[in-house]
Amino acid sequence: MASLGQIIFWGMIVMIFVAAGLIILILSVSFAVQGLGGSQGTVDSNNKWPIGNLGEDVILSCKFKTSTNSGESTSQLSITWKKKGLSEVVYRYNKGAVQLTEQNPQFKDRTQLFSDAIGGGNASMLLRNVKMKDEGVYYCSVNAPSGSGTDSVNLRVAAFSAPKFKWVNTTLTAEGERWFPKPDVLWLDVNDNVLNESETSFFNNSAGITRFISSLQQITMNDSYTCIIQNHLVKAVSRATVKDIEISTRTFFSFSTAAAPPILLPQRHVLAATTSFFFWIYQLT
Repeated sequence: MASLGQIIFWGMIVMIFVAAGLIILILSVSFAVQGLGGSQGTVDSNNKWPIGNLGEDVILSCKFKTSTNSGESTSQLSITWKKKGLSEVVYRYNKGAVQLTEQNPQFKDRTQLFSDAIGGGNASMLLRNVKMKDEGVYYCSVNAPSGSGTDSVNLRVAAFSAPKFKWVNTTLTAEGERWFPKPDVLWLDVNDNVLNESETSFFNNSAGITRFISSLQQITMNDSYTCIIQNHLVKAVSRATVKDIEISTRTFFSFSTAAAPPILLPQRHVLAATTSFFFWIYQLT
C-alpha cells in the first residue's frame, strides 16, 4: 500500500502536468488568435462583416493606433491588404508609396486607400464595382512605429435595391429590380398585421439576380402599407402611403452584422434586432 508521502508526491506530479497543459493550451489559443487576425488592439475593424452591393463600391474598414495624437508619418508606415486563398496582394502601401507590382489582377484599378487619412490611423480600403468573386475574408496588416498587427474583414456580397411602387385602381404594386440572394416578400397593414391579399412573382436573369413584382389587392385610399423584402443578408422595409393620385414611400435598409443569419419573416417589429445600422430612401411618385 502506498504511503501518505507517495500519494502526496504523485498528486503534485499530476497537478504539475495539468497546469502545464493548461498553460500550453492558453498559449496556443493566443497565438492562433493572432495568426487569424488578432492584434492586441493595435489594428481593428469597426465593421468585420460588411455587405457589398453588386456593381457598387464598398469600404473594408481597418483602423490602427498611432503613436502620437498628431498621427503617424506616412514615410514610416506599411499597409498590406490580402485576401484568403490568393497569393498576390490586394493592395500594398509602403513608406508613402503605392506598390502594386504584386497585386492580383482581379483587383486591378478597383482598390485604393484614403491617402489623406492614413497618417491619422485609417487603413481602410475602397473596393470599387463589387463582384461576386470578391466575397471572402480579407486581412489588413499594418506595420507602424506604434506597433504592428493584422485584423480580418469578412466581405459578403449581395444585390439589393429600393422597390418602385405604382397604384392602379385598388391594387398597389411593388417592383424590386435586383436582389440576391432571392428574397422573401411580405405585406403589412398600418398596424403591422400580415396581409394575405398579395401575389408575388420572381424572375431570374442569367447572372442569378432576382427581379420581383408583388401586388397587394384591395387597398384603401389614404392608408399606409409596408412591404418587407428580406434575405439572410439584407432587409428592406418600404412604407407606402396612397393619397389621392400619388404615392409617398420611404425605404429603410438594414444589414446582418454577423455570420449567423437573422430570423426571417414574418415578425411584428419590422427592423431586425440583429442589425446595427440602416439608411433610408424617400420617394414621391
